[in-house]
Amino acid sequence: MNKTTLFAEHEKLGAKMVDFGGWSMPINYGSQINEHKIVRSDVGIFDVSHMSIFDLDGSEQEKFLKYLLPNDVSKIKNSGRALYSPLLNKDGGVLDDLIVYNLGTHYRIISNCATRAQNHDWFVKQCEGYDVNIRFMSNLSIIAIQGPQSLNLLKKIGINDLHNMSDFDVKNQNLTMIAKTGYTGEEGFEVVVENANVESFWNRLLEAGASPIGLGARDTLRLEAGLNLYGTDMDKKNNPYESNLAWTIDLNDENRDFIGKSALLAINIDTSKELKGIILRDKGILRSHQVIDHKAGSGEILSGTYSPSFGFSIAFARLDKGHEGEGKVNIRNTEFKVEIVSPPFMRKGKMLI
Repeated sequence: MNKTTLFAEHEKLGAKMVDFGGWSMPINYGSQINEHKIVRSDVGIFDVSHMSIFDLDGSEQEKFLKYLLPNDVSKIKNSGRALYSPLLNKDGGVLDDLIVYNLGTHYRIISNCATRAQNHDWFVKQCEGYDVNIRFMSNLSIIAIQGPQSLNLLKKIGINDLHNMSDFDVKNQNLTMIAKTGYTGEEGFEVVVENANVESFWNRLLEAGASPIGLGARDTLRLEAGLNLYGTDMDKKNNPYESNLAWTIDLNDENRDFIGKSALLAINIDTSKELKGIILRDKGILRSHQVIDHKAGSGEILSGTYSPSFGFSIAFARLDKGHEGEGKVNIRNTEFKVEIVSPPFMRKGKMLI
């Protein structure tokens, strides 16, 4: 079982540790619902050092990334910006989702933990013929600072000049990467630091008033925010159009080829399934693999949970089109009506449903 540099710190804080993608990670430090609400109302910190960090070097990094990803890295040609993109195979299936960062001197990719070996091998294979090298950065850790008070928390520990950052802006300060990104739908930052410095950084944040948050709350937060979880809401059997990711497919440059492009162009978007949000206001919990029926077809629940912010159950489902916003689900032999909506359910403290 892999452990992050902060494993002992989590144990000191009384965290319940679980296996997450081969890593021993904190699922919660007590009440998962309280942790969720702290991030929505104040600020919480997450150890997300299980994520995979790859740094590129070489003279053809941009050229390679324009071929590797369906979202066009030209959008972050100027340094100090980041870009979200799926990673596709040649059939247009989603191998993973990731963020690529232009750090000025080089590009960096951060992707999921369970796909680390797959992604490394894929990057190395696809960069053949390009002047690009791929390095897995095992010496780095990631701390996410999330919630409406995240900026004030960082100010308390002496990290200033972040107030003008927009979403997906990136800064390098003293070999520390600070990105205005996150997986909660709240204001927040993700900070990449050397393993040697992460324990000190983590404890400074706690001393400044932050609450540690586990992966349980991270999951309910990201679902409310309408953010997919790779392996649950999408995988290589799904294309971006049926994963609510059409906005990441950049076809503006007709001359740009990228992996999976020809397969995507052959898809009939009008007849493909779609990823939608599901709301169950009655008592009952939406769970993975439950079937949704509607007037024009059916579908399956992907992620589903009780929403601490709303007080009822919400989910993602991949559905046939033509539902007209209504459907039914059977839970323990009882039929319930559900609403079918477009995610997100909530962003930056604002309820959208």
